[in-house]
Amino acid sequence: MNMHFTRRASVLALAGMGVAAATPTAFAQSRGSGVERDRQSILAMAGDYHVRFAFNETTPFVADYDPLEPKTSGGYESVRVVADTGDFIQLQHLLVASHEGQHFVIKHWRQDWSYQPRNVLMYAERNRWRVESVSSADRRGAWSQTVWQTDDSPRYGGVGRWDYANGRAMWTSAPALRPLARRDAIRNPPYNRYLSINRHALTPTGWVHEQDNEKIGERDGQLAVIVHEDGVNTYNRYTDYEIGAADSYWSATQDYWAGVRQAWDEAIARSRGVYVEEEAQNGSVTGPTLMGLASQIHDGETQTAPALAEARAAIQQATSAA
Repeated sequence: MNMHFTRRASVLALAGMGVAAATPTAFAQSRGSGVERDRQSILAMAGDYHVRFAFNETTPFVADYDPLEPKTSGGYESVRVVADTGDFIQLQHLLVASHEGQHFVIKHWRQDWSYQPRNVLMYAERNRWRVESVSSADRRGAWSQTVWQTDDSPRYGGVGRWDYANGRAMWTSAPALRPLARRDAIRNPPYNRYLSINRHALTPTGWVHEQDNEKIGERDGQLAVIVHEDGVNTYNRYTDYEIGAADSYWSATQDYWAGVRQAWDEAIARSRGVYVEEEAQNGSVTGPTLMGLASQIHDGETQTAPALAEARAAIQQATSAA
């Protein structure tokens, strides 16, 4: 079976950021055609960035809900190519924060891209993800994007196509479910999932990730849209931060994280999906253990092999609970 199981922290507030001289990202019209143009559009998201995350609840669809005030945050993020096999590309995000002269790296989300996928891991319901087949019509010329949490546990998947109309390169997904993000999960809100459309588009200074999120809860035993949210996450190329800290962290921990990815893939393959308990603060219950072990490797407190053995045991325990 030709499967690519494709995988997802708060950042210290940053003040006084200078504006980097923009290095324009060439638009995909100059990057060949067909699948190669798509590949180059995906690979163009790798680099070093000043990022801004903005979320705005707009329209309520129930009478007793008042939309939240807009929420923005930001920081520095390095995106690295972990794998590129032609029809599969893997990008790892690394957040870099500084405080009192010290630099902190937080392994952030990961995005995996598969060309014309036969299967995609999709969020199904609370604590559960399932491998869904993609029809021949839906996969023709399409790319799946699967997003994984900070500990490489699953977050959401989707299928869409790159489009180059009117002088821009943009990938748009079909609507798909996803679990609550930390910003919502920690508040115990009246919704418990999103139905989302994703757009990734190249810009002259980097790229943008736009989200149309319907926040869904239960009313009188029925699913109901509570409110709509717009998300706009901008990645502008920027180099005036400790990029070396991100690369140092990844150099020290990449073998460990490769083993963790394999352990998740094995757990998913066993049941064509996976059960793992969601946790508001960390995404999944495995987050503190898996992230903590990586920090110990980076700090020289343990070696990759014993850390990976402990990580595999944690994944096995978490995914056997159903």
